[in-house]
Amino acid sequence: MDHETLTAQYLAEIARRGVTAADTLGVLREQTLLETLRHGRYLPRPVFLGQPERDLLHADVENLRTALFSLPDRLFGGDVAAFAKAVGASQRQLDAALLSRRVPANGLARADLYLDAAGFKLLEMNLGSGVAGIDNADFCRALLSHPVIAGFAAEHGLGFADTMRAQVESIFAETGLAPGSCPVTAIAADPKLYRLLGPYLRVLAPRWAELGLDAVVCQVGELRPGRDGVWLHGRRVDVVFRLFLLDHLPDTSPAEVDPVLAAAARGEVAVYTSLDGELFASKVALAMLSDHANRHLFSAAELASIDRILPWTRLVRPGPVTLEDGGTADLMDYAVAHASDLVLKPAMLHGGEGIVTGWQDGMSEREWRGRLAAACGRPYVLQRRVRPVPELMPGDRGEFEPWIVAWGAFTVQGRHGGLYTRGMPARPGLDVINFAVGASVGAGLAVQGQAGGQPRPGS
Repeated sequence: MDHETLTAQYLAEIARRGVTAADTLGVLREQTLLETLRHGRYLPRPVFLGQPERDLLHADVENLRTALFSLPDRLFGGDVAAFAKAVGASQRQLDAALLSRRVPANGLARADLYLDAAGFKLLEMNLGSGVAGIDNADFCRALLSHPVIAGFAAEHGLGFADTMRAQVESIFAETGLAPGSCPVTAIAADPKLYRLLGPYLRVLAPRWAELGLDAVVCQVGELRPGRDGVWLHGRRVDVVFRLFLLDHLPDTSPAEVDPVLAAAARGEVAVYTSLDGELFASKVALAMLSDHANRHLFSAAELASIDRILPWTRLVRPGPVTLEDGGTADLMDYAVAHASDLVLKPAMLHGGEGIVTGWQDGMSEREWRGRLAAACGRPYVLQRRVRPVPELMPGDRGEFEPWIVAWGAFTVQGRHGGLYTRGMPARPGLDVINFAVGASVGAGLAVQGQAGGQPRPGS
């Protein structure tokens, strides 16, 4: 049973049973954690994967994650600073990343992908504690409270991985703290994220308490490093759950961040996750994986995964470039001639920020050429356009409507960690799916074993 078959059978079942979008959205809006941040914008059904599809996707994502973390050794002789500069890190970002560096780097990642006619294709890799969508299991539990969805899931052996539980387990594993020790965990956000996520984090903290963390929400500036540890409101902190990000460092005072990182370097507090992990999410790092000149560095399994899910990605530099078929072309000339098939992306931003599509309305050849020229020599990449196949979603009156869905596939400590989705109704000119343009969020169910069992979390 695969994605296409499961989807077709689910749509036929809800059509037969008269299930509308309002029926499924109602059970999602009863979830406090979701409503605190999502404000009622949800996909009106889960997406589906067969077990072989899920396992292959996980293997591909994990192969790319480990290949990314190997790049300093494979390309820079182990020099992380040289790697950081090459992928577009500023001096401030480099200093902070090196101050908090940990080997091995963290094992929490979410790959964002489109599903096109040939399979999954990567848009970007998100790494570390700032990764969103950890609450996706709540979507699954809510949807499975609907009797029609629950019955369909039971019939086909569909279940889900509990990403939040896996994340908490990884906090214990990566900090070395003993499960059951109930460590004081400061969920410390930079000012930008605190303004955005504060209410959500305060609802999240009690959930983490149920999973074994004594979690307290704060801004990073509230932490007080001392000679014998890091303190928050008179309590010694065991773990700083880092929500101060490389992207946001210009907005965060070094006087607030650096003492915490220095305390972690001295072993006085654990930081989850280390800042250096975010360097590997740079799109320039993806260009290093995609570059034909580097293929000899990777194993057969890594190359198979790179070829399967990573679109052609190149640094914006003048001169010749290798194409997918092994031929060469001048990058600038090729990019101008194939503007409708290429997207320009900044290296260190995520969530669709700063991207320019060569096919967008009103984009003249002159403007596209100017955008390329401005990016040339800076940390930008060109990436092959991915054309997602629309997913049919139930509408308000039982009709089906095409949506464009971005899939998020988690890997946590080397294991499949769940599925998280964002989507919008398909329309001309829809190039980026994110919250800024009104995206809805959801999750996915995958076949876990033999059909006929009860739907359950699992990996």
